[in-house]
Parts: sequence; structure tokens; C-alpha cells
Amino acid sequence: MQDLAQQLSTVLQQVSGYIYPNEVELQWGLLVVVYPYITGLVAGAFILASLERVFNVKEVEPTYRLALLTALAFLLIAPLPLLLHLGHPERSFEIFLTPNLHSAMAMFGFVYAWYLTVVLLLEIWFDYRKDLVLWARNERGLRKWIHLILTLGATDLSEKSVSFDHKAVRFITIIGIPSAFLLHGYVGFIFGSVKANPWWSSVLIPVVFLFSAIVSGIALVLIIYLLTGLVRRSLEMACLDKLATFLFYALIVDFSLEVLDFIHRLYEAEESIKILSTLISTRLFLSLVVLQALAGTLLPLICLAVVSPVFGSRSLVRLPDEMRRLLYLASATLIQIGIFSTRWNVVIGGQLFSKSLRGLTVYKMDLMGLEGFFVSVLLLAAPFVLLYIFVKILPPWKEEATPGIPDHAPGD
Repeated sequence: MQDLAQQLSTVLQQVSGYIYPNEVELQWGLLVVVYPYITGLVAGAFILASLERVFNVKEVEPTYRLALLTALAFLLIAPLPLLLHLGHPERSFEIFLTPNLHSAMAMFGFVYAWYLTVVLLLEIWFDYRKDLVLWARNERGLRKWIHLILTLGATDLSEKSVSFDHKAVRFITIIGIPSAFLLHGYVGFIFGSVKANPWWSSVLIPVVFLFSAIVSGIALVLIIYLLTGLVRRSLEMACLDKLATFLFYALIVDFSLEVLDFIHRLYEAEESIKILSTLISTRLFLSLVVLQALAGTLLPLICLAVVSPVFGSRSLVRLPDEMRRLLYLASATLIQIGIFSTRWNVVIGGQLFSKSLRGLTVYKMDLMGLEGFFVSVLLLAAPFVLLYIFVKILPPWKEEATPGIPDHAPGD
């Protein structure tokens, strides 16, 4: 009885205003925050890969294959947060057997299957096919058989066949760009279509989710490329500078959209303006103002504007390459913290106030359990383990490409 009274006292201290009993406990927790964060990284990494294949940005070519493998690693883990949250992952196949075309959440399974099989796997296979064939010819043991199996029996290395591979990669990348938008944009669509919640109801949320995904994906690939390049002692500053430049421009657009979305919400809030103001100044002050706005957006913007060549061929302040790399790494890391805070503020923040618009509650994050902190950390770490395996099987580095056949077919 004493423990129960203590728990009741703790709950009462966390609740302020008018909260109904079924509104005290949040239905969507940390796993639902992790899910849109991971899918955003997938979409952003693929958009970065498209810069080289579709828009012919040669400076970022060293990150093309790395971005594809990164997108694949995170995409394979992307559905796990939702499956663990639902509690019965063995029933997930039923969305394909009994599809509900009126449910945006149910349609995720079809979007996921399309993006995984038709876009990512096909593009990676066509891009690596030539190397897989030559690796299988020159290697021995287990690696030889792995690469031979991955060729799927397509061992023709004629000029016509290689030219078709490059054309197929370009075509798949073109159709993959709107697919990436659809993969992550529908998450913002789900939140933006909840008209009864003034913190979610906004037509700009899908667009904000898309651009924040692009920002997070570019930042992630920049971090991975920088760290692996330092380990391998093969790092192109021209590529890093171009990545930082694109990251700066994408962050500018994302920040502008977020400010516009925030102003739009406040403008149409009417009777909910008081509860939203209280929410921002109390429950979300750390995650929204400090982590998302200041540390995750403004500070990286200033750093990238000063260090990277965003205003011309030279940066505003000329620093040694070592210092620039360190500032690039710090900026990209802060951006990841800011994007994760964005997802937190949307998912958790929209559940912290009462439907009566008069009271606030808090979210108590568990450490253990399926929806706890440690499981979320494992889900965020799992894609890096997969990426390490993919890199070992399919090296993305240019110097490890097989000789004898040009990387691009003539006239491509």
C-alpha cells in the first residue's frame, strides 16, 4: 500500500491541469521516435547517392556506394521498432494478405517492400555486378563463393552488358528519388493528418520530415565517410567540402521550413495557443529550444558557414584540414542530435497535453523492456553492424574497384 501511495503521489506531481485518466500514459513511446528517425536516414542517404548518378556531382562520387550500403543497412532495421511496439511481430505479414488501402500505416509494408526490392537491392546489384564477377574470378574460399552467388549467374562482362548495367542504375535511381520521398513523407503525413491535435495538424509536416531526412542522411554519410577515411588513411577533402556544402544548404531549407511550420501552428492555434506555449516553455524546452534549435541547427549552421566553402571556392576562415575535419564531424554529430530531437518533439510532444487543452503530463522513459532505452540503443546500433558486414562483402571504396573495365560505359 505504501508503494502504491508513493506511485500515485509521483504521478500527481507529474500532471498539471486537467488530465483524463486515459491521457496520463502515452501510447507512443521511444520506439515510435526511433522509427521515423531511422527511415529518415534511409531516405537521406539515398538522396545523397542520387547526386552522383542523376545530377552528376562528381565530387561526392567516393560516397556513392557507401551511401547505398548505408541506406540498405538502416532500411533492414527500419520496421523493427514498429514490430516491437505492436507486440505481435508474427502478425505483420497479414498486411499483405488482408491489405487495408485506407490505412496509411498499413500501406507502409508495400512502400517498404517496393523500396527494398525494386529500388535499393536492384540498384546495388546492377552497380556491383561487374565487380562481383571479377572478384569471384580472382578470389578463393568463402569470399569467392559469396561473390559468385551474388552474381545470380549473370557473368557477361561485354561492353554492351556493362553499359546496360550503368543505364539500369541511372533509371532505378531516378525512380528511387520519389520512392525515397514516399518512404519518409508518409510518416509526416500520418502526423499532419491528425486534425484534432494542434501540435500535429499541419500540411507542412510531411515536407519538414522530408528535408530533415535529407539533412540527417547527408550528415550520417559524412560522419561514416570521415571516420572510415581516417582509419583507411584515404580521405578526399574535396568530397568532404562538397558534402558539407550540400549539408549547409539542406539545413538552411529545413530550418526555414521548420520556422514556417512553427509560425503556422501558432497562427492557427486559437484556443490551444496557451497550452502550446506552456508545453514549449516547460516540457519541451530542453529538447526543442536547446537541442533542436540551438545545438542541432543554429550552431552547425554557423560552423558550416564559416568552415565550408558555401559562399565560393574558399571558406570564410582558412583552417588546416585536420581542424576542418574535426568541425565537420562535430557539426554532423550535432545535426544528428537535432534531428532526433525533432522526432522526439513531434512524437512525444504531441501526447504531452490533454485533449481538453488544459493540462500537461510527462513521459517517463523505461530503461528495460521492449520499449525501453536499451532496446532503442540496440536498434540504433544494429544498422552499423549490418553496414560493417556489407562493407566487408561489398567494398565501396574506389581504390578496391576491379581493374580492366571502366567504371562508366562510354557515352554514359
